[in-house]
Amino acid sequence: MNKKTHRKQPLYVIILLILAAEAVFILPFVLPRIFRTTFLESFVITQTQIGSCFSAYGIVALVSYLFGGPLADKFKPHILMSGALILTALGGFYLATYPTLYTLHILYGFWGFTTIFLFWAAMIKATRIWGGSNKQGIAFGFLDGGRGLVAALFGSVGVLIFSLFITKDIELTTIEERRIAFKEVINYTSIAIMCIGIIVFFFLRLKETEAVDSEKPSKLLTLDNFKIVMKYRAVWLLMIIIMCAYHCYKMTNLFSQYAEQIMLYDKIEAAKVGTYLLYMRPVIGVVIGLLADRTRATLWIVIGFLLMAITSLIFALGIIDDSTTLMFILSIGTMALGVYSARVLYFATLEEAKIPLAVTGTAVGFISVIGYTPDIFTGLINGYFLDAYNEVVGHQIVFAIMFGFAVIGCIASYKLFRHSVKKV
Repeated sequence: MNKKTHRKQPLYVIILLILAAEAVFILPFVLPRIFRTTFLESFVITQTQIGSCFSAYGIVALVSYLFGGPLADKFKPHILMSGALILTALGGFYLATYPTLYTLHILYGFWGFTTIFLFWAAMIKATRIWGGSNKQGIAFGFLDGGRGLVAALFGSVGVLIFSLFITKDIELTTIEERRIAFKEVINYTSIAIMCIGIIVFFFLRLKETEAVDSEKPSKLLTLDNFKIVMKYRAVWLLMIIIMCAYHCYKMTNLFSQYAEQIMLYDKIEAAKVGTYLLYMRPVIGVVIGLLADRTRATLWIVIGFLLMAITSLIFALGIIDDSTTLMFILSIGTMALGVYSARVLYFATLEEAKIPLAVTGTAVGFISVIGYTPDIFTGLINGYFLDAYNEVVGHQIVFAIMFGFAVIGCIASYKLFRHSVKKV
């Protein structure tokens, strides 16, 4: 017999969770997304080489997901999350020295440890606790939507700092001048992340849900926890759904590059494209979260994958070029709507699938081992085709691959939707 007591959580807790949840990923992912070509120029690396850095991150993350999950079931979220933020920020100060490609791989591996082993499952568990039993959609909607706003603000400030250190027309600057400006962006970002880590340590305190099971969670062995979560069919379907959704999400890294190389925007305008899209995430997160709490999270994940499939096919067919600006804007906007809808909700389905709160960290870790493997292969795949072919054909190929993932994700999410309906 299970007995649960849910306590009302303070609003400031979800705000801190949102701030921390995106801040920890700004350095390894958001800056390279917004300043894609500047990042490549500054470090003198190719598309494939930056992809290999992401792979180094992904390999460390793969192990970290598995062991970081049980860690989150044993330690308070604020301790793990604050430590992760501070260590990630220290890595940012090292990034600003422009290390060699070899040490850049080591840095990304280090970030795989800080952001995943210490941070990821703790953040998901804290969000689930905040949402209680009947507000999972809005909890994860606020989380991902808020993360989009935080990323957009970091991006906007980053673009502003970059432009302040560029004293003439961007097209007339040298690579060295852009390197100096980008270094300031990295340093200021690192300082901000370290400050957030300190705030999280002192103020992110949850009123934990009390759970009394037939066997107390504190006495469960880690192996027993894995046996529990492996019994749920939803866990296996979520692995596939998250893998497909995350691959599609990582494709948004190419929007700024597409704007510059195919749509012929300048570097600052191209960086703004990626930043503006991030402002969609707060709206999508809140709206989809509210809809999910009134219907089913799995239904909106299906719809998200359908939107991804349609728009990725449009890009794959090469219909969009510098003469179809309106279609470009509508297509990336619709794709972002689909990507963010799925991303908002996939962990909100843990409650829908009736997975015990006591093993949330273990479930998240187990699902994430496969679900986030795109960290290993997406960057390499994209880098290879973008380097091997011209800019137009290379982009068509990588979006065709995205279409395949979107279709698979749509099928898996539909199966999860049917499964959750039967459980009612």
